[in-house]
Amino acid sequence: MKSKSIFIAAVAAAILVSLALVLLTFSASPFPMPQAYAGPMPAATPPKEMAVFSVLTGVNHRVAAFGYRGGSLFERREFSMAGALVKHPMGNLLIDTGFGRNIDQQFRSMPISFRAITSYSLWQPAADQLTAAGYDPKSLHAILLTHSHWDHVSGLPDFPGVPVLVTRQEREFIRKSGDMDFCRLFTGIRYQEYGFEGGPYLGFPASHDVYGDGSIVVVPVPGHTPGSVVVFVTLPNRRHYAFVGDLVYQLEGISQREERPWLVRRKADTDADGNRQNMLRIVALKERLPDLVIVPAHDIRAFAELPTLSQASR
Repeated sequence: MKSKSIFIAAVAAAILVSLALVLLTFSASPFPMPQAYAGPMPAATPPKEMAVFSVLTGVNHRVAAFGYRGGSLFERREFSMAGALVKHPMGNLLIDTGFGRNIDQQFRSMPISFRAITSYSLWQPAADQLTAAGYDPKSLHAILLTHSHWDHVSGLPDFPGVPVLVTRQEREFIRKSGDMDFCRLFTGIRYQEYGFEGGPYLGFPASHDVYGDGSIVVVPVPGHTPGSVVVFVTLPNRRHYAFVGDLVYQLEGISQREERPWLVRRKADTDADGNRQNMLRIVALKERLPDLVIVPAHDIRAFAELPTLSQASR
């Protein structure tokens, strides 16, 4: 009887220690500040008609701790599910889609463990917002994915025939159909692969200039997924944006140099070390360009820095 009590006590102690270690991975642990980016500033000649607009399609109900180490477990936050429309005379681009019309049906295909801890609200799908603002969704030049997880691709079926731009690495990732994406559910999507034919760009080793004028430049940031990218947008007023996808979930990832907690990284990132390296590249760039607007896909505060589609229609 005594040995049984000792065994139970030992198991209880081991569980408590494990819980304490897990909770420790949610505590603040900022990375050292990297040296500011010191390389050349690339040329850009954005056309005067160019503009960028937020396309908020809904929210995921989370807490700050889910987004970055040091965030409170008791601070409720609405994580944006969003895209961004980039107007360009050579063709409009939609960066990610956020939630689509069939999100409820799609969500039921996710693992039950994920559904148990995830609550979301659909506001208005991107295709419907574009239509309401006077844009024909079918007239888009392309949809440019930062990566292919569920909350970035849900709206793809709402844009039949519109090309979807992805890197070779992300196209291969889509073919493997992981349980955190919906692409396995879709048919008829017109994926178009692109490469990084350009040289180094703002501290990143390679680049792809979408229209050749420096206004929309994509760089590889493998880590969250193998083919994740950051999209840099430069407007005629010299306003600079970095659409970083899920490189970080919240702005504190950059401002406080805090990565996602271990439990979140373990499920969300294919290469946490690679993601960390690219995150610090953005931190170094922000040191050089303090006016650079960082737009994580799930930080609703960042999208508040962009005009809305309703403003565009006015």
